[in-house]
Amino acid sequence: MKRKASVAFGLRVRRKREERGISQETLAEYANLHRTYIGGVERGERNVSLVNILRIADALGVDASDLVRGLKQ
Repeated sequence: MKRKASVAFGLRVRRKREERGISQETLAEYANLHRTYIGGVERGERNVSLVNILRIADALGVDASDLVRGLKQ
């Protein structure tokens, strides 16, 4: 079964966040976003804008391409 792009993206964000040992709240603070928004992203409930993808990637210290590479609609 194919996974929705938003779910796959959220799992990548969660994995990178956990690798860095930071909480959703800390990631949200670094990205200048709300903690509940980050939770929604990680659960695949949000259709994330390009600006927010860039904010999240910067907060995680990764290139945005690491979070979106290979995702299919």
